[in-house]
This record gives sequence, C-alpha cells and structure tokens, in this order.
Amino acid sequence: MSNIMASVDQRTQLVGENRLELLMFKLSSRHTFALNVFKVREVITVPKIHQMPGSHNNIKGVMNYRGESIPLIDLNWAIKMKAREDYKPENVIITEYNRSVQGFLIGPIMSIVNTSWSDIQPPPSGVGKNHYLTAITRIKTEDREQLVEIIDVEKVLSEIIMYDTTINEEILDKDVKEHLNGKKVLVVDDSATARWQVRDTLTQLGIEIIEQQNGLQALNLLKSWVAEGKNVNDEILMMFTDAEMPEMDGYRLTAEVRDDPHLSSLFIALNTSLSGRFNEAMVEKVGCNRFISKFQPDMLVEVVQDRMRDVLKLKSKN
Repeated sequence: MSNIMASVDQRTQLVGENRLELLMFKLSSRHTFALNVFKVREVITVPKIHQMPGSHNNIKGVMNYRGESIPLIDLNWAIKMKAREDYKPENVIITEYNRSVQGFLIGPIMSIVNTSWSDIQPPPSGVGKNHYLTAITRIKTEDREQLVEIIDVEKVLSEIIMYDTTINEEILDKDVKEHLNGKKVLVVDDSATARWQVRDTLTQLGIEIIEQQNGLQALNLLKSWVAEGKNVNDEILMMFTDAEMPEMDGYRLTAEVRDDPHLSSLFIALNTSLSGRFNEAMVEKVGCNRFISKFQPDMLVEVVQDRMRDVLKLKSKN
C-alpha cells in the first residue's frame, strides 16, 4: 500500500495541466470507484475503530490518525450502496476536504491511473439528482476497458456535517450591499452540493447566480457573450470556480480566460476544497484574483464585497 501512495506528492504537478490521477478502488459491488489522488493523504488497512454512540449513521466510529481523532465514514453505506453479506472493508482512505481530515472505509485498492480532465465526463442526465457522482470516465487496463465512477465527496460530507450558510451580520457593509442587489455572479463547480452552498449564501445579498458544471461549459458561455458583442464585466460581477472539474479544470479555465483579451479582466476567485498552500501557488501561476478554501460563507461574502468596492472605486474615478 505504501508503494502505491509513495509518490503522491510528486503527482501534484499534474494539477494545472488539465490532468489528474485517480485512485481506483472497489466497494461492495462490481463497480469501480475513484477519488482524485491529490485529495488523498494516505491509504491504510482498517485500524482499530472506536464507536461513537449517537453519531451520524454514515460514521462507523473514530480512529486515531497521527495523534488526532478523525471520523471514519462507511463510504459504501454513505452512497447508498447495498452491501453484500460477504463484504468487509479492507482499507481506509485518509482524505482532506474543506479544511477537515476524515477516513473512508473502502474495499480493495485497484490502482492509480493518470488521465486528463478532458476524458472525464459529467454523469448522464438520466441518472437523476440523488446520485453521489461528480463524474465518470473509462479507463483502459491491461485486459479491458472499464467504467470508473468518481464520487462526490462534498455531497457525502454535507449530509453528515450539515453546512450552515448563515452570514455573520457583522461582516456586511451596508453601503456596498445595496449595490450588490441584482448583480450576477458565475459559479462553476461540478458538485451540485457546492453550487448550492454558494448560491444559498450569495442570494442572501440579492445576487443572482449563473451556474455551470465545469470549466468548458463556463468558457463556452463567456465566449458566447463575446460573440454577441457583450462586455463580460457588464454581464457578471465575478466568477467563482472550483479547481477539479470534468472536461476542463478551474486552473485551465482561468488560464484560457487570461489569454483572451476580451475576457482577461474578469475577476476570478478559486473556491476549492484542495489544500490551501498548493493552491496559493497555483492562483499566482494561472492568474486567479483570490483563493478561498471551501466552505466559508463569510469569506464568500467578503470577496464579493471587496470586488464590488473595486468596481465602485473605478466608476468614481471615471
């Protein structure tokens, strides 16, 4: 297991090149599931589990991880998979999402594969809204091609944590807030849960939200406005984008926007669950204006207010 994960740190260079690596594993069915390696701290065999009476049904208990107690989530149960009678979790994936560390109980590890976001597609629209996938892809192995389902961990966690989108009244700038009413913000994220969190936060300010599910969709929308002779800054106040998305990630989206003279002045905030230190470097590299680690409603509001202040200052000078 240590051999599989030994080079995870070196793999971070793929982020920003519209590429990623997937850690593939099994649960209690024939399906193959995956998580982005960059979200994975470590993979270990199932340790001693301490029960937590009264905890959420999806939490199997807590475990000691490097001197810290972290929740252990039964991923098979959390995504509503019916477990076989002979199914027994073999491993734990230790992950970091939204500034928290947690473990996911899984079955056997399959492999790590290098692929491109352009080869990863959103789930088919016919699967409904209650699934736990952000994307699917096909991976060729030595003997066959198989369908791989990428799990929406943010949805899994939101059903356990129940994120609060209430805004702290103390951070609201009344002079700025009145100018936000009716403004539009583009939100780009493959997770419906993440889009809901941003939408539910910013609509409290009277902001209208335009949603896109990945970077390619967002870029096509922005370019369509340009083709219609519209000024992108008249259409939207700013754009929030996730980093990891099917077809085109947030880093490539930002780079494409900066390379287009008609779009280059768009204010872009990276809103992601990936680790902060790495993203701060990536923000500077690709040209994002701000970086926000999910999920922080007050920070979302502060970024929007700061952007509005800059717009008002520019108008006053003109």
